[in-house]
Amino acid sequence: MHFFDKLYINIAQNQSLLFVGLDPNPEMMPSRYRSQDVITGLENWLQFIIEETADFVCAYKPTLGFYQALGIPGLELLYKTLATIPSHIPIILDAKHSDLNTSSIFAHTVFAEWHVDAITLSPYPGQDHVAPFLVYPDKAVFILCCTSNPGAETLQKYPANDSPLYLQVVKEAKNWGTPKELALEVGTTNPEVLGLIRAVAPERTIMARSIWAEGSSLKQILEAGLNSHGDGLLIPVPQDMLSNPNLSQEIQSLRAEINQIKSQITADASSCSLWLPDVRFEDQQLQNDLILQLYDIGCIMFGKFVQASGATFPYYIDLRKIISNPQVFNQVLNAYEKIIRNLTFDRLAGIPYGSLPTATGLALRLNCPMVFPRKEVKAHGTRKVIEGNFLAGEIVVVVDDILISGKSVMQGAEKLKSAGLNVHDIVVLIDHEQGVQARLRENGYRSYAVFTISQIVKTLYQAGRINDEQLLAFTES
Repeated sequence: MHFFDKLYINIAQNQSLLFVGLDPNPEMMPSRYRSQDVITGLENWLQFIIEETADFVCAYKPTLGFYQALGIPGLELLYKTLATIPSHIPIILDAKHSDLNTSSIFAHTVFAEWHVDAITLSPYPGQDHVAPFLVYPDKAVFILCCTSNPGAETLQKYPANDSPLYLQVVKEAKNWGTPKELALEVGTTNPEVLGLIRAVAPERTIMARSIWAEGSSLKQILEAGLNSHGDGLLIPVPQDMLSNPNLSQEIQSLRAEINQIKSQITADASSCSLWLPDVRFEDQQLQNDLILQLYDIGCIMFGKFVQASGATFPYYIDLRKIISNPQVFNQVLNAYEKIIRNLTFDRLAGIPYGSLPTATGLALRLNCPMVFPRKEVKAHGTRKVIEGNFLAGEIVVVVDDILISGKSVMQGAEKLKSAGLNVHDIVVLIDHEQGVQARLRENGYRSYAVFTISQIVKTLYQAGRINDEQLLAFTES
């Protein structure tokens, strides 16, 4: 079972956003276990914690460093602890791994041998460091965005409070994996920091840390960190609570407090949407996240832009940048593929030049032959209008990037038809909604789009990426 499926099943069944850190810290070990040798005492304490909390939490988070600090006996303790955790509860290994050279072998160890479900990673080695952990389809990674220790503020808030480095980490990390692969770890005592990260990453799961500082407000933390569905935020059980002999009662009280506050915050939501979210991520969530990523990498811009037709739009779409961002490109291909798999066809065709990389990627994905109509026919060589092998009478699905007037894609389709191919369906990433679908229907074509421009603008506005003025300029255009 995938990590996030496992996680959200437990959130719904246990009605809990709480996770427990399983940290064998001798300094925190309760006195009632100190009469035993250290390892035995820690083992008994951790088993007690698991027994007392298994029905009231959504995940466990053992911190690798505590086990490593105890040497070989500590690693043996880790194996025993992992084996003690009920198999239906997900395990997040808090490793903060950051060594690029050992990423592949470490990913194999933690996922294939230790059978943990997710791991925390440091962002600074970059995407190359994270990639080996993402090849395990049922696992996930949490990228550390920021920490609460005061000594890190100079670095994390560089170069300015309104454009801090930790937000850039969030934006960049989103390009490394989908919401079903990559989540965020946020250590902060400041709800504003959590709120800023939630605004940048509305569809990502956030594991909060360090929120129990003196004077902190649980309500403010939940208001800042919960997503629009009333979940997406994992809350740590306070470390000092884990020493309490009445741990079961304490954690149930904390769970009840969180649930009450959460219910107040999501008062307009039904109990069904609150506690019984779909176990699998909805396509809409993935689509919204992809829209935000396209905006963040500069594919969607707002201002005054003259289009090829001569018209002036309050936005501009430049999808050529997608091919330089492999993870985003992969999500784009996924979105196209969901549409195309429902169509009947023999070959794919890309319209030069913008959609050729997309058509090529889809041809490889679908194991389907590809052709493309030339934009201009050369005066030498074979002088072909259509590149690639085909048979007359075959059905071709045309892939393009954007529909504005529909002129260029229909010109390409007509070239394909002039060579004896049949074209019925056109699939694009974005429909600008300028009456182009009706125009295509009048010419005998069915069109399908991953996004409409209205959907894009609505998502960007709700996520705070564009302001009221930009929204008004769009609605008036």
